Amino acid sequence: MNAIVNGKILLPDGMVEDHALLYTNKIVGVVPTDHIPAHTVCIDAGGGYVAAGLIDLHIHGYGGVDVCCGDTDALRQMDAGMRQNGVTGWLATTMTVDEDTLRRAFDACREVMAEGGHALLGVHAEGPYINPAKTGAQDASCALLPNPAWIKEYADVIRVLTLAPEMDSDFAAIRELKRDTDIVLSMGHTDADYSTAMAGVAAGITHATHLFNAMRPLHHREPGAVGAALTADVSCELIADGHHVHPALYDLVWRQKGRRLCLITDCLSAAGTADGVGHLGGQPIHVEDGLCHLPDGTIAGSTLRLHEAIWNLHTHSSIPLWECVNCASLNPATVLGLSHRKGSLEAGKDADILITNRDFEPTITILSGKAV
Repeated sequence: MNAIVNGKILLPDGMVEDHALLYTNKIVGVVPTDHIPAHTVCIDAGGGYVAAGLIDLHIHGYGGVDVCCGDTDALRQMDAGMRQNGVTGWLATTMTVDEDTLRRAFDACREVMAEGGHALLGVHAEGPYINPAKTGAQDASCALLPNPAWIKEYADVIRVLTLAPEMDSDFAAIRELKRDTDIVLSMGHTDADYSTAMAGVAAGITHATHLFNAMRPLHHREPGAVGAALTADVSCELIADGHHVHPALYDLVWRQKGRRLCLITDCLSAAGTADGVGHLGGQPIHVEDGLCHLPDGTIAGSTLRLHEAIWNLHTHSSIPLWECVNCASLNPATVLGLSHRKGSLEAGKDADILITNRDFEPTITILSGKAV
């Protein structure tokens, strides 16, 4: 038995102090410090925070490597970097690139997932079924019409698929994938108007990729895909780096979406490296002071780390810290259908734990009860 003491424990509905978190490979529970069983190994949190391990639904690269490299060693390197940042679950996110590159990336993820012991939970395929008019930093020449048969070949590893609903004739592919797989279907890189986006939701879309970014904006007479994402019963990703979405909107979005809001990083290979020139899906990017952009000035992903997104959301809003943590743990776990065993410090769940200092910077990450 292990216990984490001298920390502010962040539970789904509040913060507890002067208590200890007990765990083995599973969470045992939260008890007063004078109720810690004998012979328990104690870890001192140093007055910092104790939270559930973080889950990033959308990350392309880290530390100089990219998911689209299709390299198992690169994925293992990314996995180690994620754990250093308090992330105990992540989706390797591919770009809109050619199908051969995607196959290599999917196969590499399948191999690493089969090894066990990693934080990698699967793939987020961001495209290639996107609208060429809303590619953002993606390669418009690689955008395709939806092919559900091809996606179903990788239904064992793809957890989230981003597509533009208006590119799916009569929403046939959306309905087929909803019927035949457990893949979370997400609208993104879309120019859909409000009615088309809502029809996509009715057909099976349950998620929205990086809300506001690379989608038709909100207008009071035509709410567009943003309006649909905010009003429909779908979960929404948000990049809280201060560049992609103005912090003044954080409160508004959280009040509208609540436990359906998921913080992501949309992190690139340049994260964890020095400023300069990097790459994204074969395209050159420039990184300066954490902001990534293409040569034409288009914002391209981020160098954000998920614990930073939590702190940004908290310090630029009225949202309680535990709810900000939920946005990067419990809420994404719910999206993936894993909330019964991941995403919060509740008894019986996997002992995936993050310990931070008082500024919410990671000091210890615990995966399935082991400090990693």
